[in-house]
Amino acid sequence: MSRLIVVSNRVAPITEGKPAAGGLAVGVYEALQQQGGVWFGWSGETVSEAPAAPRIERRGNVEYATLGLTRRDYDQYYRGFSNATLWPAFHYRPDLSRYDRKEYAGYLRVNAWLAERLAAMVRPDDLIWVHDYHLLPFARACRDRGLRNRIGFFLHIPFPAPQILMTVPPHAELVEAMCAYDLVGFQTETDRRAFADYLVRHAGGHDAAAGQVLAHGRTVRTGSYPIGVYPDEIQEQARARANRRQVLNLKQGLRDRKLIMSVDRLDYSKGLVERFRAFEYLLETQPQHLGRVTFVQVAPPSRSDVLTYQQIRASLEAQAGHINGRYSDLDWTPLRYMNKRYDRSVLMSLFRASQVGYVTPLRDGMNLVAKEYVAAQPADDPGVLVLSCFAGAAQDLVGALIVNPYDQRGMAEALDRALTMDRQERQDRHRDMMDSLRRNDLSRWRDRFLADLLAGRPADAINLRV
Repeated sequence: MSRLIVVSNRVAPITEGKPAAGGLAVGVYEALQQQGGVWFGWSGETVSEAPAAPRIERRGNVEYATLGLTRRDYDQYYRGFSNATLWPAFHYRPDLSRYDRKEYAGYLRVNAWLAERLAAMVRPDDLIWVHDYHLLPFARACRDRGLRNRIGFFLHIPFPAPQILMTVPPHAELVEAMCAYDLVGFQTETDRRAFADYLVRHAGGHDAAAGQVLAHGRTVRTGSYPIGVYPDEIQEQARARANRRQVLNLKQGLRDRKLIMSVDRLDYSKGLVERFRAFEYLLETQPQHLGRVTFVQVAPPSRSDVLTYQQIRASLEAQAGHINGRYSDLDWTPLRYMNKRYDRSVLMSLFRASQVGYVTPLRDGMNLVAKEYVAAQPADDPGVLVLSCFAGAAQDLVGALIVNPYDQRGMAEALDRALTMDRQERQDRHRDMMDSLRRNDLSRWRDRFLADLLAGRPADAINLRV
């Protein structure tokens, strides 16, 4: 049987039964755990000299093949072009994107180096599944090294409209390199359409049937594959661990106050400042909630060596201090802002204990936190999800209260409605969303993508279970 080889920027450290909290890590780990195969990528370590071969570690039916990055490669490929150029531009913030030719050269160099290291491991019938924006040109680098395997690519973040993408100076070269993939997958149809529009309008491409685009001498197959979760597993995990010490301590401190819960990686794309301001506007305009609701924001730090992230952290701390200084009482702190990590099982239990899930990114590919919040709720007395219209999850979770994160008053009104919604409406909305989560769970995401990647290949060429 042929192997599935997953390639991602980071091979997350996984402990059996405790997958990492990030959407990509959870999705990739679950896919490999079901399928078996190899997970290849960066170990997360910086090293003095680039290794000649990956370090191999096997756990169950998953083989981890990891490499360290030199400081130069980390600075140019990861911290530089990937996260200082592509990330802000793909999240519709070209004003925060900066371009450096040396960093772009480093981005291409690391992709080529990774492809060379992988090529030494690949068998002719392996199926290769590449993930995310760090690796846009990876298939081209593999083709240059003679690999003719089926190679698919899935983008976990948004793909920007052509005019936004064109603010990245090497946009044409990057998109041409993406055409070396056999299948390019996106979270939403909007993202897929943006990629196809670029190829047609700016790369001389032509639309064909069934999501295919003829461009750069190849037929590029595209599709939208919204990533999901396993909702019943999350619900059981949240229920079973509802009496953990952290959850009980929080409940005791709330003193029967309602809880608004948010969990996000510390990032300007998550709309955290706008979220804090909307909560303040709620307290200002709906005084009946004073002393009766607590907003908990968990925002673990990320990319702390990038100036933009240092600035967003300082801004959030100042905003939290302002709100608490204005509204706190001797026995009530309205906003608890925690810049630290919690185990995923703890977060699921905190979701279950809350009456409102507050998920309002300015732009997000999918946002699995929104889906996890819904899945963690008790069916008999569920909370309400307040969700940004700019999260991919908004297309699946129609039972949420959909808001525009740029509308401070609209978000405050949605919070008020969520806090006062009657049980029957909450149950109806929750039931509809759980039905959607079950229909489009993580297995369906994996199976649809792999089946489409294999489509059209001779039946005797590969024997991979999907």
